[in-house]
Order: sequence, then C-alpha cells, then structure tokens
Amino acid sequence: MTRVKRGTSHTKRRASLLSKVKGFRWGRKNLINLASAAATKAGVNAYCDRRKKKADFRALWQIKIGAFAKQHNLSYSRLMALLKKANIALNRKSLADLAANHPEILAEIIEQARS
Repeated sequence: MTRVKRGTSHTKRRASLLSKVKGFRWGRKNLINLASAAATKAGVNAYCDRRKKKADFRALWQIKIGAFAKQHNLSYSRLMALLKKANIALNRKSLADLAANHPEILAEIIEQARS
C-alpha cells in the first residue's frame, strides 16, 4: 500500500476547525479534540437557539404590549380580546412596535376597539 502523508488536507481541515473556535476560552481554541467537541456543541446550541429566538421575541412583544395596556387600565389578555372582538388584525410584533415608538396611535386603536 502506498504512503499517504496528508499534508495539505490535514492542515486545511485543522485550520478550518480552529477558525470555527476562534475566541473560545482555554484549550478549546487550540487543542484539536477539545476544539472539535466545542465546535459541535456550539453548532447544536446555535441550531436550538435559532428556534428559541422566535419564542423569546414573542415573549418580549407580549411584555411591551402588556406594559402599555396597564397604562390604559387593561390587562394584556383583555386588550387582545378587545382587539379580536373588534376585528383589528394586528400581530404582536407590530403592536409592540406601536407601543414603543408610537403610543398615541396605539391609544387610538384601543379606543376604537372599546367602542
């Protein structure tokens, strides 16, 4: 069998792995076995957190809307029920944006939903 030295392919694979773990702490940035495990775990966490991000933002929007509703003597659930009953189809993202940046417009929308 012929000899395989793996010069460039081994170096390229190692460099690719080490570039993924650049900035990690302790041996995980430069020891191949630790770096490999760290890169795998980082990939798993990134995958899970991309999905968790949707829930996190929805929770944030609910908090912003709820805080605005409290200023107008409503609870979050009561406000959402009013909007649904009045057929005002605004999603939570846009409601939260209105609550943060244009509170006067959202106050008008609430008055329209109440009447």
